[in-house]
Amino acid sequence: MTIQRKIILESLKTAPPNGDFIWDGKDENDRPLSREEVQKGVETYCKKRGRPINANRKEQVSVRYSPEVLSYFRSTGEGWQTRMDAALQLLVKKNPDWLKKLG
Repeated sequence: MTIQRKIILESLKTAPPNGDFIWDGKDENDRPLSREEVQKGVETYCKKRGRPINANRKEQVSVRYSPEVLSYFRSTGEGWQTRMDAALQLLVKKNPDWLKKLG
């Protein structure tokens, strides 16, 4: 039997009869948690993980573009997809009827 196991078994023999833990006030690591600490731990554990939801949510779609358009935006460097989206938004905002002009 290991020393660790002996210590655990001895402490179980000397445990209070009602099963409640009594803190001796010496070691802060042995102190029972307060109600507020338990509540904060539960809230932290239950908090939704992952990236925060962006107010400007975008929809993922599959679209085909001509090689010239892709080449142009890719040549602008990292973030080209965002710039492409901004250009399309500007087009729609400035010329709401642009699609009718295409015929």
